[in-house]
Amino acid sequence: MKAIFTIMAFIFSVTIFAVEPVKVYKGTSVYSSDVICNVSNGKVYKKNSVYNSDVVCNIRENKIYKANSVYNSDVIYTIRDGKVYNGNSVYNSDIVMTIRDGKIYKGTSVYNSDIIATVRDGKVYAGTSVYNSDIAFTIKGNLTLTEFVAVWYAVFYAW
Repeated sequence: MKAIFTIMAFIFSVTIFAVEPVKVYKGTSVYSSDVICNVSNGKVYKKNSVYNSDVVCNIRENKIYKANSVYNSDVIYTIRDGKVYNGNSVYNSDIVMTIRDGKIYKGTSVYNSDIIATVRDGKVYAGTSVYNSDIAFTIKGNLTLTEFVAVWYAVFYAW
């Protein structure tokens, strides 16, 4: 009987841990008042909210949709092989950015001169910098590539 309670306690703790939202903060801050957005259950919410009315975008497989929509006409980005395409497209001419080895590049480029941001240890730096003064936002938790792109959209384009 004790073993059943131990297993149930473990499952319950894993379930609670699994639904903990990933929070995104301004700059180097980790204060609750500086939360820009949070990611939970495939949705990016404004600030600390978890209300449906505060959904900035949602994630379904390799696509990011506006707010709570799942319509093809509301696809913001499609992600495939580290490339981020505008809308529902997978044409090279519609590549907005390429993400590779912790670097975000303009369009299809992989040249250092075209680096938009550097991601390192949960921090997103402007360009190739790794100075604290150049941190755009800090992520507390782990994100998939598609979730990261959704956060990028929320931080830079949603408001």
